[in-house]
Amino acid sequence: MTAPSISRSIYAPAEQIFAAFSDAERLARWWGPAGFTNTFEICEFDSGGRWVYMMHGPDGKSYPNESVFREIAPNQKVVIEHIALPKYTLTITLSECDGVTTVTWEQVFENQAFAVRMRDFLETANGQNLDRLTAEVLC
Repeated sequence: MTAPSISRSIYAPAEQIFAAFSDAERLARWWGPAGFTNTFEICEFDSGGRWVYMMHGPDGKSYPNESVFREIAPNQKVVIEHIALPKYTLTITLSECDGVTTVTWEQVFENQAFAVRMRDFLETANGQNLDRLTAEVLC
């Protein structure tokens, strides 16, 4: 089941936005909803590369994550398969026009019941993630 997709226009070229994904240090700074931080164990930003990390929530809990970068098209697309629970595929597309890039974020969950139950949280969290990406790119 697909979670609601979300788009954001960022007043920066696609190359600048893609750089916030491809640099592990930068990715660790902005990835996740508001209040979360990250510790990366492995971040092989390449098609087929592994991404193993711990998200640290504002509630003091840590959340283990493991993903695979399924597809990377520089300045255009990043496809991430989250292989730990909850399993999903996240497709992030970048579409630039006149120096403004639209970032579209679409998640497809393996477990439909989970996606339905978490819909409101996912909408909010994905919006916060794009807020953090925007701040990282424009800083």
